Amino acid sequence: MTPGFFFDREAEIEGLRRRFAKRRPFLVHGPSGVGKTLLFKRVAPEFPHVLYSPQSVSPQTVFRNLALALLTTGAPRLLRTFAGKPAEAIRAKSATALKGIVMDALREGSYCVVLDHLRLPSYAFAAAVREITGWGGTAVVTVARSAHMENLGFLQPFYRERSDRFEIRGFLPTVAERFIEEAARRVGLSAENIGELFERVLEFSQGNPGAILSLLEMAKQPKYRSAEHVKITPLYLDFRLNWKPAGVQ
Repeated sequence: MTPGFFFDREAEIEGLRRRFAKRRPFLVHGPSGVGKTLLFKRVAPEFPHVLYSPQSVSPQTVFRNLALALLTTGAPRLLRTFAGKPAEAIRAKSATALKGIVMDALREGSYCVVLDHLRLPSYAFAAAVREITGWGGTAVVTVARSAHMENLGFLQPFYRERSDRFEIRGFLPTVAERFIEEAARRVGLSAENIGELFERVLEFSQGNPGAILSLLEMAKQPKYRSAEHVKITPLYLDFRLNWKPAGVQ
């Protein structure tokens, strides 16, 4: 979904709000392109205590992201350490030094940490999260493609209960149909076979909003056009080969 383009996600937005208000750890999971990151970017700014790590590929990356987020919120520990210094000063700090600063700041405040774009977290990554939740006393929210070991890695034991998990799903067919029509209008897509294209986009995307947007954007490209027709079969084949949602490495 494009920035600011929210469609039929009121229930998910309210669900995230309720969970953030409780300041309890939880897992958000759903397939790539379904809109997990977009929903976090929509809801997290409403809660000053939420610290967002957009890329969470290693403990070092997480602690740097958290330091930058803490500095933005005006955390006293970060202000004392980096007063008058640019964000580059944080990036220049060693991982060990930065970890100590961040952990002290977490203990001084009451925060909730969001770790987005996990990549099969290792045992060392899980140990760092355990420190944040234990010694730091901070709730950790993680974002993954699924709740299974191949995506959540060694963090899986943190979210054993069903109540610890919040699933973001693709659209139901009736909602996806309306989303396709609205998205096509927004990107200015027209074609003589637009009805057939919409039917196939619904089929190809399986209701995934990121996939829908990608298909519609591709359908505007000259290589998939013949006069006023969209060449649907080449479009589908290239989509299957090349589609990668934003933020996925």
